[in-house]
Amino acid sequence: MSTARRRTTRMRSFAAAAAALGILLSACSVSDPEAPASDSAEGGGGTFNIAVGIDPDTFDPAGQTTTTVQNMVDYVVETLVSVDEEGTVSGRLAETFEVSEDGLTVTLGLREGVQFQDGTPFNAEAVKFNLERIKDPNLAVPLGAPFDVIESVTAVDDTNVEIKLTQPSPGFLSALSVTTAAMISPDSVTAEGNTNENYQNPVGTGPYTFDSYTAGESVTVQKFADYWGEEPHYDTVNFRVVPEAATRESLLLAGQVDMIILPPVSDLEALQNNGDVEVILGESDRSIYIAMDTQDPIWSNPVARQALNYAVDKQAIVDSVLFGAADVMNAPMAPSLFGYCETGSYDYDPERAQQLLAESGAAGASLDLLTPSGRYVQDQQAAEAIAGYLREVGLTVNVTTSDFPSFLSRVNAPHSENTVDAHLLGWAPPYLDAEFQMQMFRQATHPPAGLGTAFYTNPQVEELLAQADVETDRDTREQLYCDASQIIWDEAPWIFLWTQSFPVVHSAEVTGIDTTPTEKFDAIYARPAD
Repeated sequence: MSTARRRTTRMRSFAAAAAALGILLSACSVSDPEAPASDSAEGGGGTFNIAVGIDPDTFDPAGQTTTTVQNMVDYVVETLVSVDEEGTVSGRLAETFEVSEDGLTVTLGLREGVQFQDGTPFNAEAVKFNLERIKDPNLAVPLGAPFDVIESVTAVDDTNVEIKLTQPSPGFLSALSVTTAAMISPDSVTAEGNTNENYQNPVGTGPYTFDSYTAGESVTVQKFADYWGEEPHYDTVNFRVVPEAATRESLLLAGQVDMIILPPVSDLEALQNNGDVEVILGESDRSIYIAMDTQDPIWSNPVARQALNYAVDKQAIVDSVLFGAADVMNAPMAPSLFGYCETGSYDYDPERAQQLLAESGAAGASLDLLTPSGRYVQDQQAAEAIAGYLREVGLTVNVTTSDFPSFLSRVNAPHSENTVDAHLLGWAPPYLDAEFQMQMFRQATHPPAGLGTAFYTNPQVEELLAQADVETDRDTREQLYCDASQIIWDEAPWIFLWTQSFPVVHSAEVTGIDTTPTEKFDAIYARPAD
């Protein structure tokens, strides 16, 4: 599907946005509020400052769960291949790749002359180490499902790798583009305080080296002098952890950072009219939803979960809380994914919601709703609005807000008496294929093995997805995903909400910044504008 809907706007100055800067900046909790933004020296150098909304939960590529943290880690590590907006795979650390006619053998030809940031060589043994590490049962790999098909990895020689699969896997090459499969130095696993299970000082082949991390404040990376590829402009990139969207915006307008993600969406129009900044409204494949505990005695009934979908006026929340920066879902995935088909709708109907709650025995039930803050567009505000609608149909709803690392530790855990009834979450497949989206609806990816946090499973869905796993005919595979989507939609393990936009705002004094439809920002090669 075309991703041409992404648009960048730069318009006239908006002076009023800066009027309250003094008050806002005095409330900032980040370090070095007077640190200068980017250096504009022609020969490179200086620091590029980016404000993000969440604290990293892990720097281990294999442990990644969310695109914001992946974006930081991607400055340090690289993958074997990359995938463009049309789903076309191209080489990166692997210059060539070939899949056998039976789909069971993948052969990679590696780029020569590449070294890790600790001076050790990138070679076939390093690839073997990394791919086998993803399969290590002692390692938590939340996004590791696409690599379960690996049967063996052989280093044929220094520059050639042979991967044997247990079954054909149409999405396997694309999966090699995900940060989960990024290459780290084998020697680094036992260096710099790292262990295999607690790897927090990443050493990769990327254009920047990991420098420092201050919890709740910042992550800093430094330019890698011996990088094999194109040299980036800035010597230092500093990611500043700023949970409050308004504070991120004020830092940008005051020139204290060069770029922010997820500004206050209520200010988008004003920012678009501010000649000092540029706004990118990136298309995103992220589905935002409320995952229900489908093993809970009350919410295990699909009828009760359907009632919740009818109870919430999603379009009204998109219009009034998200200021139009999203599209209401009509399928269990975003339209940009291969395998998407329009599945249905849960129109706002509180009377029907009350009827279904009564039929299912859930009338008057209590529901605990957990939400992160600063991770998604208006996440906390949206959760409060959703809770309001659920209360209107007779439910007692308690909303709890958490920082993102604490949130993840709560929801990415085995089912127990402490499992929360419902939580707001977003899922953005790192390549544009329903295969990755459908992890959310498979028993094999129930926490802690994956992020199928609704604990949903259905034998018919499992069978359809198992067929799609090995189906090489594109049309047949697409239909299998459509059939599975219909069942999932009807059984409603989620309150299906919306596919959000991905707003990024940066100083007009810098250029070379974009976004991807997999909800990442592309700023490694940012530089001063002419």
